[in-house]
Amino acid sequence: MYQPSVDWNPKQSRLRKIIRKPDCFDEAIRLCFELHALVHQSDVSNSTNRTLADEIYEDLREIDYCHMPTARDVTIAWNLWHIARIEDITMNLLVGDGKQILDGTWLNKLGTMTTDTGNAMTDEEIIVLSKELNKASLLEYRYTVGIKSRKILSALQPADMKRKFFKDRVEQIIMQGCLTDHPQSIWLKDFWGKKDVAGILLLPLTRHQAGHLNDCLKLKKKCAKIKN
Repeated sequence: MYQPSVDWNPKQSRLRKIIRKPDCFDEAIRLCFELHALVHQSDVSNSTNRTLADEIYEDLREIDYCHMPTARDVTIAWNLWHIARIEDITMNLLVGDGKQILDGTWLNKLGTMTTDTGNAMTDEEIIVLSKELNKASLLEYRYTVGIKSRKILSALQPADMKRKFFKDRVEQIIMQGCLTDHPQSIWLKDFWGKKDVAGILLLPLTRHQAGHLNDCLKLKKKCAKIKN
């Protein structure tokens, strides 16, 4: 079983300390790649090491994928959608070339017309989204997002770390339907918009995903107990 704290905590702590220091740029990017690899399936980074995502995806049953064990939970499907959308939005619309991966073709493959991150969804809406999302396509979408993020990381230069985002880039988050006007959703526009590139790499790209994947692992275990 993968033990995330063994690799994660010291690397995340070190990255926070050095990410905006030009003299430590190469080390910071290396740590970003390593942390990003841990929150994606191993073939995203061509790694032979088992990742937290590998453990979640392994033997993941359809019933586990879209089941909400209690009213205090969400679903594995929602968690995967949420982190994939946020990585796509922040890395592509803000850090990268301004073109997110999610488009009409992907929406058809995924079986949904939802484009936002799901932050403000009710339990009923979470269940609907979870059941309509094609499981294989969601995992493929997340894989594709991960591959693109690594290309963006490869192109960064030391001066990029403190780079802020132009207003028109931030506005695309709303114009492209990435958030809703609900208070639990719309706040993310200002939250991300005030960050620099380093801030995006520290939270949505790495630490944010680790938290949701740990939730997925807990949900998978809960579902196994219910079935067994």
